[in-house]
Amino acid sequence: MGNDGFVPLFDGASLAGWHPAPRIYGSVYPGGPSVLEHFDSLGLQRPVEPEKHPARWKVEDGVLIGEQDAPGSGYGGYLVSDQAFGDFELKLEMRPDWPADTGVMIRRQRDSWEGFQVLVDHRPSGGIGGFFGNGLASFSAVPFAIDVVRDDAGRPTGLVADDPATSVEPVTEVKRARLSYAADVDDFLNVWRWDEWNELRIRCVGSMPVITTWINGLKIAELDTATLQSPNYDADAVFEVLGDSGHIALEVHDNDAVFGEARWGVGAQCRWRNIRIKELPGGSVEAPK
Repeated sequence: MGNDGFVPLFDGASLAGWHPAPRIYGSVYPGGPSVLEHFDSLGLQRPVEPEKHPARWKVEDGVLIGEQDAPGSGYGGYLVSDQAFGDFELKLEMRPDWPADTGVMIRRQRDSWEGFQVLVDHRPSGGIGGFFGNGLASFSAVPFAIDVVRDDAGRPTGLVADDPATSVEPVTEVKRARLSYAADVDDFLNVWRWDEWNELRIRCVGSMPVITTWINGLKIAELDTATLQSPNYDADAVFEVLGDSGHIALEVHDNDAVFGEARWGVGAQCRWRNIRIKELPGGSVEAPK
């Protein structure tokens, strides 16, 4: 890695330093109703015993692979770093299938679902490089959304901009306005490499952090979590839950009644490699026992 200060967070051979965690829901926002109660209010079916299906994680040829447990079952989960970090820069390479709804959580709690998520929603109407608040009022702060173009046989062959007229989850000016920086979708499409490895870089700085993302060197989005304005989002309450450090987690999303297999295709996988981190002033802390 040279003298750039980055050290491996994944050894390329095992899951050492990481542990799987199921997709178990908490509250919608600190002090708010549970997500399961929210499901009930919308008439959506609750997941059945998700704690028994923490996704599947394995290492093959230096690549960390995540998939649903069992493949195509609809159950997702996380792979969580044993160590918790404060301020840092994180670099990794990713290669998700289409469709595969995944992401990188930062400042995540070890034993509950709260945290900031950097989106890698490689699916219809998905956002890549934007942000979502897991258990933090479900805020969405995204610069753009993507879809796929298909050949005459119906096979996906590359990304295109999402069409707002047909979008399942359209990007609004409100979502873009939550960002202090938002890239243009055409610039993103020019740097994204279809069905190849793409580098994601994340910078997280501050007690209530400013989070910045880059894809293949292109700045994608920046979010100031201390000044973010979104319904039910309270920065003070968020800090009470998260503190100034947390774990890093990779996600395999579950399926749901809204997106179904459009969120995670049968047999789909997400792949990660060369996961490296550089601690910035503020450091890291040992995970609680």
